[in-house]
Amino acid sequence: MDTMKIEIITTMNEDLKETGFGTIKACDSVFNSINKINHSVELNICQTIEDLNAVVKRKPDLVILAVKYIITENKKTIWLSEFFAKNEINFSGSSKGTLMFDSNKVLAKSYLKNHGISTARYFTAIPEEYKRDHDLPMGYPLFLKPSDAANGNGIDDLSFVNNFAEFESKVLSLYNFYKLPILVEEYIDGKEFTVAILKTKGGDLLVSAIEIVPPESNNGLRILGSKVKMGDTEKLKKIENNIMKDRVKKLAIDVYIDLGARDYARIDIKSNKNGQCFFMEVNLVPGMTSGSSYFPKAFEIDLGLSYEEVVETIVDEGTSRVPLNNSTIKEVDISAITSTYTDVLAPAI
Repeated sequence: MDTMKIEIITTMNEDLKETGFGTIKACDSVFNSINKINHSVELNICQTIEDLNAVVKRKPDLVILAVKYIITENKKTIWLSEFFAKNEINFSGSSKGTLMFDSNKVLAKSYLKNHGISTARYFTAIPEEYKRDHDLPMGYPLFLKPSDAANGNGIDDLSFVNNFAEFESKVLSLYNFYKLPILVEEYIDGKEFTVAILKTKGGDLLVSAIEIVPPESNNGLRILGSKVKMGDTEKLKKIENNIMKDRVKKLAIDVYIDLGARDYARIDIKSNKNGQCFFMEVNLVPGMTSGSSYFPKAFEIDLGLSYEEVVETIVDEGTSRVPLNNSTIKEVDISAITSTYTDVLAPAI
């Protein structure tokens, strides 16, 4: 195997609400795994355009993007996939257009619904937009969450609402913090799943689906919020029902293809008590914290792949484009629906 020059690109992202590999510790784990397969690898914390230009000058064979964008000191947002594509540097993951579906849950749901994908019914809300129960587009129970946050941020027991007072209170608290319209979904009363998808250099898709079981809360619900995720109190397990497993995997593959994802993705799905499956959200820069992140854990639980084998597959797929060929990126047309969600598309700190 030829030695490739690989650089991992991240930023000081602990305060970002967006998805990404995780903290510097997670990037260190990726770095160490690449080191074991004898490639030349560097880890770069980039915060300025000068940092990124320095990477371009070194002309690595592959940059592995641990975050979607960086925000400079003057508050300028630089999308890394767009930057490196313009500079003809091979990068991991999806195009900026596809990554918008990761940053915006409403956009993803709307786009996929138009493509025949089952998703929980939803609407958006801001404080005082609705004056009474009868004005709401759907009946209770409802589930409220931020439209752009990841890692369970903004989700807790109060996300589940059964009356208008609870609805108003949660909308107000989320809006005051996130400053964006709040995503309101019908409550799906079944099991929770996540599906990790990873493309191999041969073009095959490795697909691992697992069930997530959050601990039971005081009100008897199992809600996968930030507190649960940070405390690692949820259980990850194999899906024992093969019919359900196939159903979950098929839905995830359809989402991956319809969104034009490249290299990897993690897709969250819920079922109702009748076994119907619904798309919830997509993570196109999945967490890579060794031992806890759902993406590598799904491959370990379902396929018996080690963390190092997952990283090696990511590297092999990315370096298979050397000499550079970014033609595998599928640009999706979101122009017909983005105008509705202009305010939600802007990344937040």
